[in-house]
Amino acid sequence: MPMTKIQVVTYLAEKVGVNKKQAAAVLDELAGLAAKIIKKGEKLALPGFVTVKVQNRKARIGRNPQTGEPLKIPAKKVVKAVPAAALKAVLSPKKK
Repeated sequence: MPMTKIQVVTYLAEKVGVNKKQAAAVLDELAGLAAKIIKKGEKLALPGFVTVKVQNRKARIGRNPQTGEPLKIPAKKVVKAVPAAALKAVLSPKKK
């Protein structure tokens, strides 16, 4: 089960030594900053955690799964989150 915002705020407040209101404000501000940066088409890198960036998807032909009829899927921009190498290593440690 994923952590909820309240659980994240509680964890941050305890670890950093601030109250929950301040921890929630920091989390909200970080989300707002990410939205501003993504809207500009730039990327946000949080070292050791994640890089969030805009990726362009080309237009393509897809198929309606019910009828099999081809349909055109337009080009669009999507948000992509790439975990840092240190975060990936938690699940897949290097073999020696």
